[in-house]
Amino acid sequence: MMVRLGAIDSPPKTPTILGFECAGEIEAVGEEVEGFKVGDRVVALPEFRAWSELVAVPTKYVYHIPEEMTFQDAAAIVMNYLVAYILIFDLVSLREGKSMLLHSVGGGVGQAIVQLVRTVPNVTIFGVCSKSKHEALAATGLIDHLIDRTDYVNEVRKITTEGVDIVMDCLCGEECNRGYGLLKPMGKYILYGSSNVVTGETKSFFSVARSWWQVDKVSPIKLFDENKSLGGFNLRHLLYQQDGSEYVRSTVDKIFGLWKEGKIKPVVDSAWALEDVAEAMQKMHDRKNIGKLVLDPSMEPKPKPATPAKSKSKKQASEDKGGKKDKEDDKKSGENGGGDEKKEGDAAEEAKTNGDAEEGGAAQVNGDGAAEKKEEPVAATNGDATESAPSPGIATI
Repeated sequence: MMVRLGAIDSPPKTPTILGFECAGEIEAVGEEVEGFKVGDRVVALPEFRAWSELVAVPTKYVYHIPEEMTFQDAAAIVMNYLVAYILIFDLVSLREGKSMLLHSVGGGVGQAIVQLVRTVPNVTIFGVCSKSKHEALAATGLIDHLIDRTDYVNEVRKITTEGVDIVMDCLCGEECNRGYGLLKPMGKYILYGSSNVVTGETKSFFSVARSWWQVDKVSPIKLFDENKSLGGFNLRHLLYQQDGSEYVRSTVDKIFGLWKEGKIKPVVDSAWALEDVAEAMQKMHDRKNIGKLVLDPSMEPKPKPATPAKSKSKKQASEDKGGKKDKEDDKKSGENGGGDEKKEGDAAEEAKTNGDAEEGGAAQVNGDGAAEKKEEPVAATNGDATESAPSPGIATI
């Protein structure tokens, strides 16, 4: 959604194929490729172009997946758990007895963080999300306190006046200031997203600028005085701009190890046909998903609503109007008697003129013209254009 909005640095030139992660079998390898062969089951993290039937990816962004893992799980696990693992174990170094405030706890990364936190004993999680998700998330039993996003600061203060040890923020904007204010001494605030940029009524460059402008400027002296830490993490920059591929590969191996041990399991909210990607993205934009949304090319698209009945054609409307006029003329003729013979003759001549016009000019517009307007574009859309369009490949949003 950030890419679609243009609220991301170095956006690709359009037209482009979106998607940062996909899973499938290797169909071909380059001459100097080592460690991979045709038929290997892999997951990949290309920089864009993932929502395709065939994706060319440098080997440093490709990872073997366990034999027991489905492609759908593979596409749903890697990016979310990469972010969650690095945040929890590398940036925060989570230890027993700590407390954490986690925004968007119902999202894909939020669910990954919750599962990884539960591998550390006695950690208290304050999960912030929309009220509509509380019942489903409470049923998992993994979150200690579920809090509505509307007034989460006061709700946290009611439970613990001291605040929390860790704040995980993927929203940005005003939430940065509120989250920092909830930190205990020796607390850590981590920003790993800015989803507030792509939610709300207005979505433009100005909403992006406002989101960042709302963040208070914190000097190192203030951090020194208050014994607090600020941190940030951007997987895309680390992977594609800062040459962190080897570090990421070693983290992927750890994640797959946790999956094999049964300690983590990707939460898939729903799977969608590629043709329904707009509806899937809207669901995520409205914060209605719990877990990951996956695009699956083997699925049939949802049936579209029937086209509404078309209005009357110009010819039919003209005939209806002409018939109504004839009845009015007949009525007037009966009222005026035989003195209107000339008018009847004139009306007959006029009817002949109108009839010729309808059979000639109107028939051409509503006949051949309508056929050209309807048949040619439909043939191009449902025939040639469809055949030339790329088939979808499994990928996640």
